[in-house]
Amino acid sequence: MRRSAEIAERIGDAGALLRRQAVYLCSYDTAPDTREWLADIQGRRPLRFNSSAWSPRWADARSLATSLTRYGDLDQLHGFIEHGLSDDSGELANLNYWAYWLGHDALPRSDDSFMADSSAQRWDAGVLLRSLADRLDPELGCIDLNIHSVWSLLANKPGLPTSYPALAGDLRHRVARLLDSGSVSRQARRELDQVHYGLKLSTY
Repeated sequence: MRRSAEIAERIGDAGALLRRQAVYLCSYDTAPDTREWLADIQGRRPLRFNSSAWSPRWADARSLATSLTRYGDLDQLHGFIEHGLSDDSGELANLNYWAYWLGHDALPRSDDSFMADSSAQRWDAGVLLRSLADRLDPELGCIDLNIHSVWSLLANKPGLPTSYPALAGDLRHRVARLLDSGSVSRQARRELDQVHYGLKLSTY
């Protein structure tokens, strides 16, 4: 798998899909040098984002940032949230990515370009919110990204909690638990506060 990632690295953007999938799977490797290998891969192509255009590097950076959390490295994830999700195109790509990865977008995709395509949004927002709510677990390494994704989805679909009252109630419980846990970043806490306030307005 590492060899596949290395080959895809040499190909460039044309090998981005293979590279990110191979790197993500390699992150589960329990070999003692896995963290060092992932860091080396990251160092070759550091996170850089251009807010005016989406590129295959976006998905590549997302997968690598989430992979590194398994080794306690949260800096890359926080950098991705700050820069890779800093505009509407990044937010849309993140939600499209989640919907596809969680199986809510059943259409076959031959590359990652659909993530930045607004017309590719063929998933049910309520179903996606349910799946994301289930991932609001303080024990997860990517909890800050999961929180941001819920915040982003609700900002994009503000009437969603009203349409799903039972889900809204469960989400309020999960958000309150996270706020009490003290296990998230300051940015994630601000987003949780906004989600909590919005849920109160929609349910009372």
